[in-house]
Amino acid sequence: MEQLRIASVDGRLTLAELTDRTEAAYTATTHAELALLTQDLPATGAAPMAPAQQAAPKRKRRWFVGIMGDSKRRGTWRIDQELGAVAVMGDVVLDLREAEVRTNMVEILAVSVMGDVKIIVPDGVNVDLDGMAIMGDKRVDVMEAAPGMNVPVVRVQAYAVMGDVKVVGDSQAQPLRRGLGGWREHWRRLHGTDWHDMRRQLREADRQIRRDLRGGY
Repeated sequence: MEQLRIASVDGRLTLAELTDRTEAAYTATTHAELALLTQDLPATGAAPMAPAQQAAPKRKRRWFVGIMGDSKRRGTWRIDQELGAVAVMGDVVLDLREAEVRTNMVEILAVSVMGDVKIIVPDGVNVDLDGMAIMGDKRVDVMEAAPGMNVPVVRVQAYAVMGDVKVVGDSQAQPLRRGLGGWREHWRRLHGTDWHDMRRQLREADRQIRRDLRGGY
């Protein structure tokens, strides 16, 4: 898990790849299976980290604004600072799935005034949505990982006035065309199933646990 986190911060994994491999790490049953998840990662050329007291100052928030118009960010891009999205009688779409996340957590301030802010994330991330909606709506529609997994976190502070702030996963957006890495092919042969079946099994286990808890078991 630490190797995957470092690879993400170094820009060697996108958010979608990090989420996929994180879930795979939790379903691994042997050291060999774990090794498959990191063996194809490019070696890092980054210099050793400076001491904490010499860390660079925090960068300002990066803004995406749609005023009576649209602002969209998709594809491959870098996230190394907090994000801001403002929609005033317009639309803002932030697709984080192919983003290189250089921080330990993605933090977004989303403001919608008679407009829509849509944030697309990989299913399986942990979405922390806070804020308020006045004559509007803020909601999350993302398939969660099984309980206990230390998965990537996307934190959204949302304020909607007669508008919407939505965080949606792969299943609610245009599917992301992922390249199949060698590790995933090995994984299918080892487990006799595909990655989507694994996710369905994890979600079903999660639902069963929740049903048992509600039933008092």
